[in-house]
Amino acid sequence: MSMETTAWTQLQSVMHAEQETRPFARTTLRRIGAFARPHRTRIARFVVLGVATALLAVATPVLAGHVVDAIVTGDDEGTVVRLALLIALIAVAEAALGILGRRLSSTLGEGLILDLRTAVFDHVQRMPVAFFTRTRTGALVSRLNNDVIGAQRAFSNTLSGVVSNLVTLLLTLAVMLTLSWQITLLALALLPVFVIPARRMGRRMARMQREAAALNAAMGTRMTERFSAPGATLIKLFGRPEQESEEFAARARRVADIGVRTATAQSVFITALTLVSALALALVYGLGGWFALRGTLEPGAVVSLALLLTRLYAPLTSLAGARVEVMSALVSFERVFEVLDLKPLIEEKPDAVDAPDEPVAVEFEDVRFGYPSADKVSLASLEEVASLDTRGGDEVLKGISFRAEPGQTIALVGSSGAGKSTIAGLLPRLYDVDEGAVRIGGTDVRDLTARSLRATLGMVTQDGHLFHDTVRANLLLARPEATEADLRDALRRARLDVLVDSLPDGLDTVVGERGYRLSGGERQRMTIARLLLARQRVVILDEATAHLDNTSEAAVQEALTEALAGRTAIVIAHRLSTVRAADQILVVEAGRIVERGTHEELLAAGRRYAELYRTQFEERRGEVTEIEAAA
Repeated sequence: MSMETTAWTQLQSVMHAEQETRPFARTTLRRIGAFARPHRTRIARFVVLGVATALLAVATPVLAGHVVDAIVTGDDEGTVVRLALLIALIAVAEAALGILGRRLSSTLGEGLILDLRTAVFDHVQRMPVAFFTRTRTGALVSRLNNDVIGAQRAFSNTLSGVVSNLVTLLLTLAVMLTLSWQITLLALALLPVFVIPARRMGRRMARMQREAAALNAAMGTRMTERFSAPGATLIKLFGRPEQESEEFAARARRVADIGVRTATAQSVFITALTLVSALALALVYGLGGWFALRGTLEPGAVVSLALLLTRLYAPLTSLAGARVEVMSALVSFERVFEVLDLKPLIEEKPDAVDAPDEPVAVEFEDVRFGYPSADKVSLASLEEVASLDTRGGDEVLKGISFRAEPGQTIALVGSSGAGKSTIAGLLPRLYDVDEGAVRIGGTDVRDLTARSLRATLGMVTQDGHLFHDTVRANLLLARPEATEADLRDALRRARLDVLVDSLPDGLDTVVGERGYRLSGGERQRMTIARLLLARQRVVILDEATAHLDNTSEAAVQEALTEALAGRTAIVIAHRLSTVRAADQILVVEAGRIVERGTHEELLAAGRRYAELYRTQFEERRGEVTEIEAAA
């Protein structure tokens, strides 16, 4: 490795390592060992390979010195040729070991990334909905990308670097001291001139890189918000394009300025340290030549010392920053473990049972529930706040009890914030009750396997969320093994078959981010088609027709009629006209059921339901009057 390359490597190492260093728990090392244990054979091979590479790296300068000595002493040509061939063989062996080492490094690093990413991904999927409502998605994704890769460096770079550099350093020092202890001490005396500027410049450039990273992140966030379908619409309606462009350009100019200053600083640093290395070589040749002319040092030894000088500085400078590199890698591990240490509030019991494979009843028995505080479900670093909000636990549901017999439809109505969606969220175990029980088919949902619960219960929410994928992929999410005929049947029953047939690629048409290439009513019917495909026996409709116009609402209602046929249903509705046919209507206010009965019974009672119905009827009649007047 040349001195220039060594300078560059050291600078990059310090720049990266200075990004973040902080104390770490010693238990982190034990946990890292647990993750590394399946890879211990590869790690051992990697270490052995590093030692072998270090031995070959020191052998070449020594042999080069022997070649010079053979020439100076007038040895026979065969000796020189044999030494040259040996140097060539060592070069080939170094190249082969380098390729093999790179492969082992990649296999080890990628294997660790696979294990960590899979562990984090699987763990995050088990987290409750409350976790996702609080966490910044970008911060969470960063744990799966940046921090996992940072942890990988501990094995693929730092581990091999420390082992091979330590072996190379000890061998090089031993050989150099054997050849000339004076020149060796001179080389060591120049080391601070090489290392200290690297660390100072590295810190300075790390600060610039942190600023550039923050600005790039801000630009990325801004672009993500502005380039999404709803964000772009909002900007076009209310935004000021000139101001948006100026604000973005200001950040971009700042990043460009940092880039110029970073490049200039790197150039100055590399040039200065290359000059230092050239002066060190001049001193070695000068002092070594003086010793050689006096007969106290062989000419070949001077050449060997000059070549070994680069082999000395490279490991010394790398080992000087090894501690910081190790600390940086450990920080990445800690950030990954921080996510893995978050305990999911919803866990499947070891002895969980399957739900009955038949029409089932739904029962709430004296259910009490309060949303958990942030410190129980989230991390400050994922929310990007200084400390988590410890408030929470106030009862939202206060003694909810009702029963829906197999095939019955229960409607929940009431004011916004009364607790209707909270009741719906307890059935699929988006949250668990604090007191009481929620049962499906007579079994507490906490005693059911997650697989059978998902197979039994389906839910349609008011946002009609779809992934940026094809119509087919969004439907198969409900039942991956579904056939083409199953998909077509579900689309027909959801009143979507004509629409899908008109799309350019039919079932293979991409619906866009969140399904925004479809209308609101079409998105809702797509989620209903997904529900029909799943063939679940319990259905929850949470404001499924909210925010739809009358035409879309009518189409969705037709699809819902198909979806509810023969199923036990819990329907949450703001528009009371959509729940008139329910077997029972529950009026929820402030976390309690204040009325229950059929539509006619509740109207006759003249209490809260009648008040809500009368208010909505007057609003609708006013709308009709306005339309007639305008016509």
